[in-house]
Amino acid sequence: MNAKRKIGGIQSAFALIAASTIALSAPAGAQQPAGEPIKIGVIVALTGAGASLGIPERNGAVLAEKIINSKGGVNGRPIQLIIEDDASNPDGAISKANNLIYREKIVALIGSSQTASTVAIGGLTDPIKLPQVAFSGLGPAIERDRKCVLHIAPSQALNARAILEYAKSIGAKKLGALYDSGYGTVVYNELRKISEAYDVTFVATEKFEISATDTTSQAAKIRAAQPEAIIVVGVTGVPIRSIRQLQMKQTIIAANGLASYEAVKSMGDAADNVVFPEFLVGEDPLPHQAEFVRSYQREYNRLPKILEALGWDAVHVMLEAFKKAGLGAGNEKLCEAIRGPFKGDMTDYDFSADDLNGIKLSNIVFSRLVAGQFTRLPFQAKEQ
Repeated sequence: MNAKRKIGGIQSAFALIAASTIALSAPAGAQQPAGEPIKIGVIVALTGAGASLGIPERNGAVLAEKIINSKGGVNGRPIQLIIEDDASNPDGAISKANNLIYREKIVALIGSSQTASTVAIGGLTDPIKLPQVAFSGLGPAIERDRKCVLHIAPSQALNARAILEYAKSIGAKKLGALYDSGYGTVVYNELRKISEAYDVTFVATEKFEISATDTTSQAAKIRAAQPEAIIVVGVTGVPIRSIRQLQMKQTIIAANGLASYEAVKSMGDAADNVVFPEFLVGEDPLPHQAEFVRSYQREYNRLPKILEALGWDAVHVMLEAFKKAGLGAGNEKLCEAIRGPFKGDMTDYDFSADDLNGIKLSNIVFSRLVAGQFTRLPFQAKEQ
């Protein structure tokens, strides 16, 4: 028996176990879905530098699949997520997407976790108008022209505004920035564009590779400039750890890509006094998020964060599109069904907006990491 077939057999066994579990936990009177499954491709970073993003995104999506199917699926048909790991690599993402589109015959695609992979996949989905719900926020200019690639995470421009709103609230005008060579570069470019409007100056900026395991030399240059606050944009806790190891006590304002328990774990003892503009504080959820938090905690015995909510909402976006357009609808009709307001558990969206998700600055929740735990802050940014 070859390795691929063996893996398939193991997956089938797990699928049977999962199906039994769902049957036992299905709501009373719910008819179990039957018939041909509705295939949705999911590409996430389960290995490599982006794994701290992809693993929680996958977990949220899998929970959504389980609960939707326990309630009868879509018109009695189950949804089936076909999950692939792009290994945090755009080339890997392209290979996985081609397989999902042309071999598995998926009707929609969710992913990927990182900007570069999302852009790469969009080059395949956009020409055929296959609906794609990306976990990354709107980034490079080319993405604005891809009207069937919708973004469930906030745009990088919105991330930048939220970061500087908080810096302004604490009176920090001299800023340092540590950002990675992936989405960190996109966010940093947005920060630069609006820095004058916020009356802030970047006294030191340092870039590091996404896969870097040590950023001490970059952090030392930031320390030498004596900023009043430090902005960090990346997907691992490495730069946070480097900053605190150099005894830098300034408030760190981190982009939401670091607002996960996986990232917190990689920060080690440095997971303290870090502020995040995000959307979900599992320890203190907003009222509309409470049921999702309870469901996630029951399933995984841990609290969810923004990334798990992204996975959950992405699947529900597709569920709503199937209901609106009808099963069997073509690619463009499904895209049209997605474009419009959607009330998610993470936040409210409007996929017809110019930034392809319509998330507002006032929707953002700010949290502070205190001894490895997230605390929701009273600060609220206002629309300008």
